[in-house]
Amino acid sequence: MSQISTEEIKRISDKNMARFYDYLRLESVSAQGRQINQTAEAVQSFIENTGGEAKVLALEGAHPVVYGFFAAGPSGDAEKTLLFYDHYDVQPEDPLDEWNTVPFEPTEKDGLLYARGVSDNKANFVARINAIEAYKNTEGGLPVNVKFFVEGEEEIGSPHVNDYLEVYADLFAADVCIWESSSKDSEERLKISAGVKGIAYYEARVKSADIDMHSSLAAIADNSAWRLVQALASMRNVNNEITVDGFYDMMTAPTDLEKRVANRIPFDPEASKQTYGLKHPLITDQLPYTPEEALVFYPTLTISGLLSGYTGPGAKTILPRQAMAKIDVRLVPGYEPDKVTELLRKHLDSNGFEDVALELITSVMPFRTNLEDPFVEIVIDSAKKVYGEDKVVLEPNSAGTGPMYGFGKYLNVPILGSGTEWEKSGAHAPNENIRLADFYQGVEHMVVLLDRFKNSEK
Repeated sequence: MSQISTEEIKRISDKNMARFYDYLRLESVSAQGRQINQTAEAVQSFIENTGGEAKVLALEGAHPVVYGFFAAGPSGDAEKTLLFYDHYDVQPEDPLDEWNTVPFEPTEKDGLLYARGVSDNKANFVARINAIEAYKNTEGGLPVNVKFFVEGEEEIGSPHVNDYLEVYADLFAADVCIWESSSKDSEERLKISAGVKGIAYYEARVKSADIDMHSSLAAIADNSAWRLVQALASMRNVNNEITVDGFYDMMTAPTDLEKRVANRIPFDPEASKQTYGLKHPLITDQLPYTPEEALVFYPTLTISGLLSGYTGPGAKTILPRQAMAKIDVRLVPGYEPDKVTELLRKHLDSNGFEDVALELITSVMPFRTNLEDPFVEIVIDSAKKVYGEDKVVLEPNSAGTGPMYGFGKYLNVPILGSGTEWEKSGAHAPNENIRLADFYQGVEHMVVLLDRFKNSEK
């Protein structure tokens, strides 16, 4: 185990806190293109000021990706390379009136650090930089080579990640990869994911007339709102089963090992209900599989937004001429966005909803690391040394989404996530935060992991 003390880790982390705060102040909202180039340059400076090499890479029409490289020290193994994936972009800060602090002014209170993007994903990048600095202060230096891939489009579906990886595959070549994040659950267990679900995100639209009409005409005229809700309802029944023909047939059956790992994932339904203030039973109460299996192995089909007609105060009696919905489909291994699109389109047409337009807005392929890869044990074991033997949970893949697929395809690396979030970090929500104690632990985990990777068999 590394000889770098927890006191030294905290000293370095505190020394770099002012730079961390400056990084959080950058309003790098990718959906709105705010301060993207400035933030990429800040990431470059972070790497260079820590003694690494850095380049800001650009492709036409894409936000920049920052490449970073730190060479193994004199006592390190220069034949091994670990790649960190992070992103510098963040979600919009809306709704502003629900924040208790200024979103882009980092604020510390009662051991928590509040800021937009602090948990997703700026703290994890800085934690990794701090771990590298801790090693560079030692006589032996870094245990292995370290590279960074830091992108600026993760929050809009990473549309150009595969383009960058295809063009710069040699530059980012590595043996293993640590992903952007992971989080502690309600029992303070760190969940480490070996994969992600993919996504196919759609916009569905219906137009039933050229103008809004007086609602008295509902006696004879159909309207877009009814057309759309009926089309949506045809896709999922009251028992929460997706009813699109062939939808479940695409699933790649999990291996026995993946099933065993998933069955060991602790899940407390009551804690989840309390955390999110759920007002209804879990939908898995009506499904033939467990919540743990649902979160890992099963796809979803979700209405993420609806818009039609009059939604202001008071009454306005109209028949809406048009309606729109956002549809979020989470994908597991075996699913491809184009195939999902084909099935949804066929379903709508065969059920009499040819007039419902369906547009694929963004998509990401699913990915799952082979759980028999030796790197899985290295990551889990190093985490247990920091968090405790019974405080680390491996999940075959998270319920969330990210652009892992391209890293597996172009770099052929095993990928696992580790990070500094906790169950109430509120990523994407108002009052996003991390606990500073978790931040220091995240740095320590990276310190121990680098040492363990060096001493493992290649």
